Amino acid sequence: MDVQKWYLRTSKLALALAIIRSKPADKSSREYTEHLAMLLSEEQSKWRSKVEILEAEVMQLRQKLLVSRLCSGSFKSGYVSSQLEAQEPKSSESTLTSMEDSGCDLSNEQRTESSDLSQHFVESCTPTHFPPLPLVKRPCAILQNPLSSHMQFLQYLLELKNLTESGNLERDLTHFEKDSSTVSDSVFQLLDGLITFYRNPKLPFSRFWTEAVGTLACLISDYNLSSHILKKCSKKLEEFEKTLLHAILGNNRINRFQVQHYVSQSLVTLGNCSLLRKSIISLLLSEVNGFADDLGAISQEQASYDVSRYENIFYLFWVLEQLLQKETEEGNTSSIGHDDQEIKKFLQKHDETIFQLSDAFPLFTFYLWRVGILLSSAQIETLKK
Repeated sequence: MDVQKWYLRTSKLALALAIIRSKPADKSSREYTEHLAMLLSEEQSKWRSKVEILEAEVMQLRQKLLVSRLCSGSFKSGYVSSQLEAQEPKSSESTLTSMEDSGCDLSNEQRTESSDLSQHFVESCTPTHFPPLPLVKRPCAILQNPLSSHMQFLQYLLELKNLTESGNLERDLTHFEKDSSTVSDSVFQLLDGLITFYRNPKLPFSRFWTEAVGTLACLISDYNLSSHILKKCSKKLEEFEKTLLHAILGNNRINRFQVQHYVSQSLVTLGNCSLLRKSIISLLLSEVNGFADDLGAISQEQASYDVSRYENIFYLFWVLEQLLQKETEEGNTSSIGHDDQEIKKFLQKHDETIFQLSDAFPLFTFYLWRVGILLSSAQIETLKK
């Protein structure tokens, strides 16, 4: 260790002497050092960009190779091609058109998005057996929309799985097992992009993001694929769930309600996957329990409270109701997990909280009562089983 420190100090001294001896006459040693550091930083930034482009290209080649393997051999190529080509491309970049007028201007936010992504894609390796996998042709397109290839690759994968399970293909997709890292890596990078967007979602809200969440939920709902995805992406999925939650609660903009609607719907879409529903319900109840405690303290002290947060909490109630109703419809009430600490806390303090807050916050306690009814009903159904 002493030898390493000695070499480090010697190297620093040698570098300092070299800078002093080589500096221009019109610059001080400090200015020249800062200039060299800036040049080095710019060079590192350029190389970092090149590495990102190359990594994206490698990832797309891995996707292309996997699809090529899946499509080669004994598939009923005519049927597969006609079935998949007849479908509409799901990864649309068009803007959602069902945005209602909230009564506020949307400031100068951009109203249009980039043109159709199909111009950036080239044919895959099996044009006669399978419709072209949309692989990006130019490096600039990778930087403009790095998630599109992951999204469309995963959708192709899901469609192949659907055709296989329905008996329309002549063999099983055994390459899922061998090339599971390609699938999980694609999901991981798609999650990264979704987290970045939902940290600060803005209007106009692209259909791409809602479809990406739907694709993600479908992938995790698939038994074979989910086992590989969750091994690598479980922490990232938890981060995404928390990001959606914070996007709802932390938004205090005046014209936020349309965004809140779409983010809440994304959380419901994710919760439609039975494997994720329990964790999302627990996460939502944790926030509701904490907020109820805060309102209890505010009610006793007659202090002021955050109106935006109070309004936003009702989106969580809406999501909770949707997920609990979905759980009841599917008959999976036992999977909710009444041993969960947040559910226990909610049910134990339910009546007391309603009694304490009903005068000061009647609407909040009304929704609290509704969620309590759904949870209690689910608990009764579980006991019957």
